[in-house]
Amino acid sequence: MKILVAPNALKGSVSAVEAAERISRGLKKSGLDAILDLMPIADGGDDTMDVLVASGGEVHEAEVLDPLRRPIRAQFALLADGRTAVVEMARASGLKLLKSSERNPLITTTYGTGQLIAAAIEAGAKRLIVGIGGSATNDGGVGCAQALGLRTEDSEGRSVPGEGGSLKKVRRIIMDEMLPALDGIEIRVACDVDNPLLGQRGASAVFGPQKGATPEDVRELEANLAHFYGLLAETLGIDVRDRPGGGAAGGLGAGLMAFVHGKPRSGIDLVLEYLNFEGRLKDVNLVITAEGRMDSQTLGGKGPFGLARKAIEHGVPTIAVVGSLGDGEEQLHDAGIRTIFPIIPGPMDLTEAMETGGELLERTATRIGRLISLARQIDLVE
Repeated sequence: MKILVAPNALKGSVSAVEAAERISRGLKKSGLDAILDLMPIADGGDDTMDVLVASGGEVHEAEVLDPLRRPIRAQFALLADGRTAVVEMARASGLKLLKSSERNPLITTTYGTGQLIAAAIEAGAKRLIVGIGGSATNDGGVGCAQALGLRTEDSEGRSVPGEGGSLKKVRRIIMDEMLPALDGIEIRVACDVDNPLLGQRGASAVFGPQKGATPEDVRELEANLAHFYGLLAETLGIDVRDRPGGGAAGGLGAGLMAFVHGKPRSGIDLVLEYLNFEGRLKDVNLVITAEGRMDSQTLGGKGPFGLARKAIEHGVPTIAVVGSLGDGEEQLHDAGIRTIFPIIPGPMDLTEAMETGGELLERTATRIGRLISLARQIDLVE
């Protein structure tokens, strides 16, 4: 028997790489006789860089500004070909970089993400994979573009910073000084949502509250994005307001499309392509994946859903190990996730569950291994 162990991260608890190791360890403890192939996955958010560089590459560091413009060191990776770089916006402009009391999408910026992109190009990258999950921002990607040479001015010719609360002041958008090195650079935008920039499913309405926005803030952020991207369409003829994925990462998706010709793509599809998923499915009998919480939102393009959908096309079923399980179980089953195993054994404080996630994952994998062995013994599976 051959099993492909392909977990996503359990956010805030266990990385994708550790999750794969823990599941493997648990299966081996069970005594299960099987060949295990470990392939941790990501869908454009946290761990995307680590997952891709695990197959070969080198990690680099650059000094950039965090969402509140404080200097930090952030990483990017050059993959084994020496021409493809991986940039995770969360490492420069992510929510995880802020305390709860610091969350304010009216003043946060993606400027540091632009700096990280520039550093990757300077290091020799000709192709970029930009993962845009986990943002702390709602600036429409304007801060990112400013780090790459975009100028934005008010009616008096003064510079306007790329922040969610400042975009209403912009009257001129000037692209003449964009970084020359961007010419000929292919940028693939890895995201796990297809939300547009504006509207009820847009960046501000759906994701703003997660970043600290009040209902009043959401209305202001929405109006500011509408103003800026309306001005961009009217004056420069660049209109990305209705493009799927434009609302990802507080509008960074739209900004990358508008200013650096970024091509949005399902994060999990992109990652699976680079990991040669379909090739590694050869002779595989079962895929085991994992995620922190699995529910109907998983169906919107999250890693385990994309994984299971492709696996079932090759006749390989998937089972999932999760921190918690919500609605949508039947739809997930139909998509290829044949059964789901929550790892929490009983009532448990959330903090304790997060801190012991790796151990709980390993114990659950041991139970799964014993169940598979039992099923094989009674001829329920070959």
